[in-house]
Order: sequence, then structure tokens, then C-alpha cells
Amino acid sequence: MSAQEDHAVFLQKMINFLNKNLTVNFLIVFIIFFLDRITKRYVINHNEKNYGSELFNSKFLDIRLIWNEGIAFGLFSFNEDFFYNILTFIIGMVIIIILIMIKKSEGLKKYSLLMIIGGALGNFYDRIFFKAVPDFIDFHVGNFHWFIFNVSDIFITVGVVLMIVLEVISNKKENNNEKS
Repeated sequence: MSAQEDHAVFLQKMINFLNKNLTVNFLIVFIIFFLDRITKRYVINHNEKNYGSELFNSKFLDIRLIWNEGIAFGLFSFNEDFFYNILTFIIGMVIIIILIMIKKSEGLKKYSLLMIIGGALGNFYDRIFFKAVPDFIDFHVGNFHWFIFNVSDIFITVGVVLMIVLEVISNKKENNNEKS
């Protein structure tokens, strides 16, 4: 067996182990949630002590707190509690659907869903307890600012991108098999 085949066998054994181990899956979600909580708490505490001043400011990155009442990147922000509560309920339902998908998934798809659920739970927690999600990472070039986001958003985005890549690869394999 070649070294490359050894690596592939080892990687497959590790994936099989992780798929069977509920504790590892829970730990992944917990670590993401914990990282999100720590970073948000730090920024919120700094903001309260320094009356809203920026935590960090550079040519391309600012760390400053804003409260997002909408969903991803501030979309669907509502001033009325009724619409906010409906949106929060829908997000809760999506979280339940993702949990079901995790149960039925394996391999890298499961880990991408675990990243998404870890981030979603972090932001959902904030929606319930703060009635808004604290966002604080602001990338910019000159006067062009990207959407302000947080650690949960990073994991959600990486998980979604990984899901898309896996789907594209899966579709290419299916198309190649059909042509053969």
C-alpha cells in the first residue's frame, strides 16, 4: 500500500469514528457556541465600559459593536415585535430541520451542518436574550464596508460554502457516471 493510500484509509477511519461519536459532534457545536459567546461578551463588555468606542481600528478591519435585529447581514430588520418574533420562530424551525439533517448526514456534510448549527445556536441565543444579535467584525477597503458580522456568522458561512462545494462535487460525479 502506498503512503497516499495509507493516508486515505486513515482519514476514512477517522471520519467513521467521528460519525459514530455523538460526544465529538456535541463538542464541535459546543466549541463554536463557546467561541461565539466569549467574543460577543468581550465586545459587549468593552462597549459598556468605554461607552461605545471602537475596540480596534485599522486600515482594513474595525472591531465595533452594532446590534442586528434582522437575519444575515442585517436583512429583514423589523421595528415591530410581532415581525421580529415571527422571524425568530422561523429561525427556530430552521434549526430543528438542520438538527434532523445532521442526524441523517455523514462525513463532511455532517461537519458542515455542525458548523452551521453551532453558529445558528449562537445567534439564536442572542435573539432570545438580547432581542438582537451583536455583530462587530467590520472589514472595509477605503469607504467600502462589507457587512458587519460575528464569529457565529463565520462558521455558518464556512458551513454553507462547504455544503455547496460538496453538492457541486457530488453532481459532477453523478454526471460523469451517467456519461460512462
